[in-house]
Amino acid sequence: MTRRTRTKPSVGRRSQAATLALLAGVGGGLIGGAPQAAAAPPGAKDVTAVLFEWKFSSVAKACTDRLGPDGYGYVQVSPPQEHIQGPQWWTSYQPVSYKIGGRLGDRAAFKNMVDTCHSAGVKVVVDTVINHMAAGNGTGTGGTSYTKYDYPGIYSRPDFDNCTTPISNYQDRFNVQECELVGLADLDTGEDHVRGRIAAYMNDLLSLGVDGFRVDAAKHMAADDLKNIKSRLSDPNAYWKQEAIFGAGEAVSPDEYLGSGDVQEFRYARDLKRVFTGEKLAYLKNYGEGWGYMPSGKSAVFVANHDTERSGDTLTYKDGSSHTLAHVFMLAWPYGSPDVHSGFEFTDRDAGPPNGGQVNSCYSDGWKCQHAWPEVAGMVKLRNASRGAAVTNWWDNGNDAVAFGRGDKAYVVINHEGSALDRTFQTSLAAGVYCDVQSGRNVTVGGDGRFTASVAPGTALALHTGAKRSAGCAG
Repeated sequence: MTRRTRTKPSVGRRSQAATLALLAGVGGGLIGGAPQAAAAPPGAKDVTAVLFEWKFSSVAKACTDRLGPDGYGYVQVSPPQEHIQGPQWWTSYQPVSYKIGGRLGDRAAFKNMVDTCHSAGVKVVVDTVINHMAAGNGTGTGGTSYTKYDYPGIYSRPDFDNCTTPISNYQDRFNVQECELVGLADLDTGEDHVRGRIAAYMNDLLSLGVDGFRVDAAKHMAADDLKNIKSRLSDPNAYWKQEAIFGAGEAVSPDEYLGSGDVQEFRYARDLKRVFTGEKLAYLKNYGEGWGYMPSGKSAVFVANHDTERSGDTLTYKDGSSHTLAHVFMLAWPYGSPDVHSGFEFTDRDAGPPNGGQVNSCYSDGWKCQHAWPEVAGMVKLRNASRGAAVTNWWDNGNDAVAFGRGDKAYVVINHEGSALDRTFQTSLAAGVYCDVQSGRNVTVGGDGRFTASVAPGTALALHTGAKRSAGCAG
């Protein structure tokens, strides 16, 4: 890894013991650019809308109404498999069988969602829970009775690891990958039968048209186990995004998983929070691999996800303009494949989705719909328009105002200062009238590539060739 060329040292990481305590506190909830490598999303649209705990029928409608028209390449849906009963969001992450029968919809609703999203030009990624099964005993959301280590028709006691105590030492590989994550029954993914049964579940999803997987708790399975499971898929080239959280000095490193597919780069989101809340946006000039992160073409990035917004590790919707501007930066900056987390308001971090996941309309019943915010949706199209173009014309004021181009395709100004930013900006854009996809105003770029604008505090300005027309925004 390359050395960070920052002006200021990073703050210390939260200890893994604290992370474990957090997980226990939420009743078993799991914490979880450059040209793309083969495992990354293909084509020109690499942004994923993560519709966290949305019913499949609501996802289908969103694909047609917003995601397709706004240029999203992918939608990620929450775990579809049968799980333990209960209203909390984390019940989705405690499976009792592999049949599609959770609170978000049945098999027919799932299949209709996949087909509808494909018709809208949006591919489907499934959050996939394969590290473990549920703890305790009871009857699942699909009517399956279970006890810990006995899930009829799927697994029995020999299919689980011998360590039956909770993970307690993240400096010990055996403890991390063979013991139980917050007491959940840990599958022995080194066993042929277990690998085959997991692959059968994923192949069933592929048969329904699914395009890829987010592998939950990947860090708690050996990289070779996951590679073996992936090799058994009917489409071994299906998109594969693994949750492996970086922890300094830990025994298991996220880059171990790069041989199978993409890996979620948690440092990206954590550091964005620190920069936007206590440092300087000027530090972002070499963000990504220049900060020691994993290769751009194999990294999945985000501003927040369902775990980190509850733990406080990252920015959330509660952070106002910092949260919005971080999305503007992420979508404009050519590093990784971005996820836009779209969830719901909460005061109780265990609280499950409003209306059981039914989204009647955005911005009601607590649904935040971050994917549809104009400041975010406009940047998805900018990202698509500027794909493959290098960063050019970087400018900063040495503090919290930055601007940069993406070759001759786009130009972005982010003002995180407390006062307006008034200046003339140098771009590589062709002359013409552009629509600022942040404010909707017309911006005229001269023949020398320059334009003059006033950018209000806590806002951004964003131009791209896909929003250039003879009459500007009114055209």
